[in-house]
Amino acid sequence: MPLKILIVGAGVAGPALAILLQRADPLHHITVIERAPSLRASGLQLDFKAQGMPIMRKMGLLDAMRAHRVDETGAELVGAKGECLASYGIRGDAGTEGVNGGVTNELEIMRGDMVKVLVDASVADRRKLDESGVRGGGLKYVFGASVRGFAQKEGEGVDVTFQDGREERFDLVVGADGQNSRTRKMMFGEEVDREAFKELGSQVAYFNVPRGEGDGTLARIFFTARSRAILARNGGRPQTQVYLFSQTNMEKTKASYGKSLAEQKAVWRETFTGAGWETERFLEGMRTADDFYSHQLAQVKLPALYKGRVALLGDAGYCPSVLTGKGTTSAFIGAYVLAGELARQPSNVDAGLKAYNETMKEPVGLAQVIGGNMALPSSPLAVWFIRNGLWAVSSLRIDKLIMKLMPEQKEATGLETWPLPEYPELNLAE
Repeated sequence: MPLKILIVGAGVAGPALAILLQRADPLHHITVIERAPSLRASGLQLDFKAQGMPIMRKMGLLDAMRAHRVDETGAELVGAKGECLASYGIRGDAGTEGVNGGVTNELEIMRGDMVKVLVDASVADRRKLDESGVRGGGLKYVFGASVRGFAQKEGEGVDVTFQDGREERFDLVVGADGQNSRTRKMMFGEEVDREAFKELGSQVAYFNVPRGEGDGTLARIFFTARSRAILARNGGRPQTQVYLFSQTNMEKTKASYGKSLAEQKAVWRETFTGAGWETERFLEGMRTADDFYSHQLAQVKLPALYKGRVALLGDAGYCPSVLTGKGTTSAFIGAYVLAGELARQPSNVDAGLKAYNETMKEPVGLAQVIGGNMALPSSPLAVWFIRNGLWAVSSLRIDKLIMKLMPEQKEATGLETWPLPEYPELNLAE
């Protein structure tokens, strides 16, 4: 049965779901709204792990993603003078360890490129359907739009009120609006939303700066005292991505999130001034960066992923946090399962949402496993121990030795072990 569906958020999860829903039933009427005035083609580096690769292959988009692959060849831990203290290799397609593990996966892609591939693919699919004579159905993206509120009655869909005052009824609303989802708050109320948001004790800021002389294809990691760290990634691009991690000046940083970008940047400058290495260069670049974004590292843990005919997808429903590196993969798994379960029970949306909720419990739980919270060094002595400890692991190949001695424990309980369901109803390439 064709549905009228509203997807809130045109990031990664929303357009991915639009593609899958449209392929399952070309007669669906799908509207994707985005608060930003245009497609947000900015953002930093994303990767695929575990089931992300086979899902992209089924969608027929793996080659398109690979065409935008970032040329990052691994990672290195650097000292205050930029000297290499330890180096790490590339992980394989499925997220398995490479030569020395590391932060780099075989397929890394900039967020903006990934979003554009997904949006373009969904629009191209719709164009082909229209040109082939399909009558009914549709897909549209609406920018500069957001939801003010919604109301629903059992079996009658969702009455949505937009910020401009318009009202429209949908059979299904999907919130794919990120870690700080407004859809989630409207669904469950502020108390449940607050309880679901599990802070992990760290803040992170992201932005791009012009490429520097020493920026190459290795990601560079720098630890410094007062619980701070910097990750710089270039991958042969004109811009270098900068990630600032902090566990200091926490209250002031958290209080800045509701303020202007200039005020947020001022707090981060205060926190990182004097940190060493190339910090001053990065802070100067941050001053004029137009893609600056900062937030708390957190996980989202909800009792359910839907309420009535409103469902949550990706970080909005089950953010695993940057620390796991599995946010993109979780979003693709969620889009695949939600579209699959709705297609499997085309005449019963409520049963499809219930099945989505149940099926996602295991992969969400596996994706959210973190081996302890990230503890950044608080003193110069702690920095010394971390730098020298990681140097020993890398130089003596201790990590490789452990994996050889205990192969049965490799990824034994990770997301990679979860079997991806098959949904022939989605009409995807195998």
